[in-house]
Amino acid sequence: MAAPQQQTQQPIGHLLIAKGVISEDQLRIATQEQNKTPQPLGRLLVRLGFLSEATIRDVLSENLGQESVDLANVLVDPAAIGLVPKEIARRYILLPLSVDAANKILTIAIADPDNIIALDQVRALLRDEYRLVTQLASESDILRSIDQYYGFELSIDGILHEIEPGEMDHQNLQQGVNEFSQPVVRLIDALLTEAVQMGASDIHFEPESSFLRIRYRVDGVLRQVRSLHKSFWPAMVVRLKVMSGMNIAETRAPQDGRISLRLSGRPIDFRVASHPTSYGENLVLRILDRQKGIVPINQIGLDEAALNTLKAIVAKPEGIVLVTGPTGSGKTTTLYSVLNHVNTESVNIMTLEDPVEYPIPLIRQSSVNEAAKLDFVSGIRSLMRQDPDIILVGEIRDQPTAEMAFRAAMTGHQVYSTLHTNSSIGAIPRLLDIGILPDIMAGNIIGIIAQRLVRVLCKHCKYPYHPDHSECKMLGVRHDENITIYRAAGCDICQHQGYTGRQAIMEILRMDSDLDDLIARRASIRDLKNAALERGFRPLAQDGIRRILQGVTSIAEVARVVDLSDRM
Repeated sequence: MAAPQQQTQQPIGHLLIAKGVISEDQLRIATQEQNKTPQPLGRLLVRLGFLSEATIRDVLSENLGQESVDLANVLVDPAAIGLVPKEIARRYILLPLSVDAANKILTIAIADPDNIIALDQVRALLRDEYRLVTQLASESDILRSIDQYYGFELSIDGILHEIEPGEMDHQNLQQGVNEFSQPVVRLIDALLTEAVQMGASDIHFEPESSFLRIRYRVDGVLRQVRSLHKSFWPAMVVRLKVMSGMNIAETRAPQDGRISLRLSGRPIDFRVASHPTSYGENLVLRILDRQKGIVPINQIGLDEAALNTLKAIVAKPEGIVLVTGPTGSGKTTTLYSVLNHVNTESVNIMTLEDPVEYPIPLIRQSSVNEAAKLDFVSGIRSLMRQDPDIILVGEIRDQPTAEMAFRAAMTGHQVYSTLHTNSSIGAIPRLLDIGILPDIMAGNIIGIIAQRLVRVLCKHCKYPYHPDHSECKMLGVRHDENITIYRAAGCDICQHQGYTGRQAIMEILRMDSDLDDLIARRASIRDLKNAALERGFRPLAQDGIRRILQGVTSIAEVARVVDLSDRM
């Protein structure tokens, strides 16, 4: 490593000893060598074999208060590489990692974050148009990465042009030999980077009889982005399997894997699942962006009354809180936001998930593991012996899991879980169908949240109009009122989709003694809904209409996820 060690050699040496990384004898040997041939202490310790570059990078990072980065697990943005010439990068031992064009921020990895000359050179090169964010990396990692990223084509179109179908070296690809020289390695990296930058939640690799279809799910809607020759797929699937720790020899059975990388300066996880089809293995990657995964509870889109209702529910010390909705409706994100709201040092929060999606500090998180015979039932039983205050059960799927979750609630714990139903009130007959007795439900369910995700209109191209008679009736307003709502249009900024991003619409059912009595008496859904409406309950459709009238989304978008026909 470079100058940080030279500037504070003795303190760094003592710091390494205090951390138990090296001994007094090793420091003495390195100091004697340094007297013979002056060079940074860190580099000497590494050359002598006393510690690794990764270790000294992390210790220096902590000592300097500087974030460190392991370049082996980073996908570099080609746009960032294009901003800094190779000569500058090599001379000052730095590597551009990512660029935020909207906010004019360039993130770079550097061996010496105190090298003012290097940073001034980069700023001058960029004409002070970008703010620099530095991350500490080891010297050898930076030099290796410079040779990689500056030596090869990085754009998807350029890589595809470089690859001749049928001429990829599968054996070297499987063995990891000279990885970055393989075009397919760079192709997969570029596709993962592009998907994250587009805000995709899933990447689909779908082989057909004569071609490979690649689709991204952006804002809940699948969008085809590439069609490649079928001969590309064998090498691509091998690369993805190697990255995710799957068995590359197994092609006839489904497999699961996981990839952890750093993209755009933040950790991104990919959950990988393969499935055999008649034309080859279908692979889907679920993108888990930790930065997007946990939203503060007051930013999930609730109005003040609904937010106060939710806070009142989570303030209760015991009972079950259920979040319902179809797959991909943001249930896990909402649960994590709520857990983050109640997460303090004074409570013990434990989770059992399938799998753990977003790591949260202070929370003990566990994944269901069939091989270790840790299913939801045995897992909840084990968690209850760990003195928890709050338990998160990833999903209630069957009667044994539901019974254990209610048992935890009845013994003084606060339990959070998800359930697949269409509405919050629909959770009651669903639990009855699973086999939970109404007497058990009554008094133990403290709140039920149902939600959907609607796409947000692009603020650059949405256009206003006055709703017609049928739309006014649906919105619950008079036609002669001066009401303006918006439609999607499409522009370059939103890639001609008309929408950018998504937001949750919710209905929150807060249980009370009267509703508990109705449940215990097996009251009908209609009776339960009428009783809830009398207490200020607002259904999903009504929350969706609130967002339409605010100009956040469109009638067409809300109608896509919620049935509005009964309001016509």
